[in-house]
Amino acid sequence: MLELPDADRLAALSDATPADLPDVALLEHVRDHPQVDDVAAATRTALDEIPALAALSEGATVGLTAGSRGIHDMPTVLRTTVEYLDARGLEPFVFPAMGSHGGATAEGQREALAALGVTEETMGCEVRSSMAVERVADDSEGRPIFAASDALAADAVLLLNRVKAHTDFRGRYESGLAKMAVIGLGKQRGAEITHNVGLVEGLDEVIPERAAALFEETPVVGGVAIVENADDRAAHVEGVPVDEILDREPDLLARSKELLPMLPTSNLDLLVIDEIGKEISGTGMDTNVVGRVCYHNQPEPEEPSYTRIYVRGVTEASHGNGIGIGLADFVHADLVADLDLTETYVNVITSGEVSRARIPLIAERDDVALRVATSTTGVRDPAALRFVRVPNTLDLGRFVASAPVVEELADRDDVRVLERRPFELVDGDLPPDPYATDDERSR
Repeated sequence: MLELPDADRLAALSDATPADLPDVALLEHVRDHPQVDDVAAATRTALDEIPALAALSEGATVGLTAGSRGIHDMPTVLRTTVEYLDARGLEPFVFPAMGSHGGATAEGQREALAALGVTEETMGCEVRSSMAVERVADDSEGRPIFAASDALAADAVLLLNRVKAHTDFRGRYESGLAKMAVIGLGKQRGAEITHNVGLVEGLDEVIPERAAALFEETPVVGGVAIVENADDRAAHVEGVPVDEILDREPDLLARSKELLPMLPTSNLDLLVIDEIGKEISGTGMDTNVVGRVCYHNQPEPEEPSYTRIYVRGVTEASHGNGIGIGLADFVHADLVADLDLTETYVNVITSGEVSRARIPLIAERDDVALRVATSTTGVRDPAALRFVRVPNTLDLGRFVASAPVVEELADRDDVRVLERRPFELVDGDLPPDPYATDDERSR
């Protein structure tokens, strides 16, 4: 049994107290990004762009991939796709396409989808969950390429995914349709071997090679790609025939990077993150946002640069999978108590970078973490501490910032102050919901 460090003893190591910290303000990052007004209509248009669907005979089965990310508009895209196929006399079904997530079990993956609102009731079709795979090809070195048995049994498969910057590597293909084929269709076995090969050869090289083989050897007929804006809403929905995926995806990736949500400051003494989770990012927290990759053979980015990172919890939908905890410097004891180490370790071993599962310094209360963080940032005056608190690395539209950060952002046209507040704690912890104004709470 892990014994927590003595909170008072740790706190006493710092001369700074919470009373010494600067006041804060609730800020809003105003971003004028494109957004799809009618996601269902855009999805139907996207499906019309995949000719192979129209060639399917009545009664043909069509497998639809469903990943583990919390993509805001994905339930709508999936449900609309089911309705579209139903109307054409086809028989769609949804299957988990998420590598080792959900503890690498069929029931765990079904539960992961349910936590994202993807069930037989909400989708209006069968959800088939199995970890069974078959070897369908070999790569150039003779290593196996796997595909889900459920996918191979279908008459057609549609890949549905968000195209976005990956959290492990940079390349022409990062998170998107190609990765959904390799990692998603590959299930745990495919994900593990792909990540292990990628540690040596680079995932940017491994993914397109394996995707090309899968496109030849499986009934994938195309994909529906979502590009999101910085507010986690669809900015673009596009249907891509299978023979065009590898040509089209790099352009979609470039567009997604232009819209990537980031904080309006790239240099902080302390970043406080309320929750990490698998539906937020494959690494629990988005490495692009926190400026830490911690992945073998991959360089660390120069920006953003945050001296210390403190994480306070793990989302319920993550089912205790705390992958990414190792990117932090400090964590709240509540996060550690909620960890499912089996889920975490299965995921991190499959992904290939075990350092991301290391447990950082544990603080029993927020005040302890803040005092320790203050004394390890190199800031002499606690009143000058430049810190920001966010709900997670996906939801960055509103955030709490200390007075020095507020002052630095004062001339930015895209940042506005919603409410100024004194810094406060409640029984040693930060207020539970600081992202609404007093007026909004009173309505």
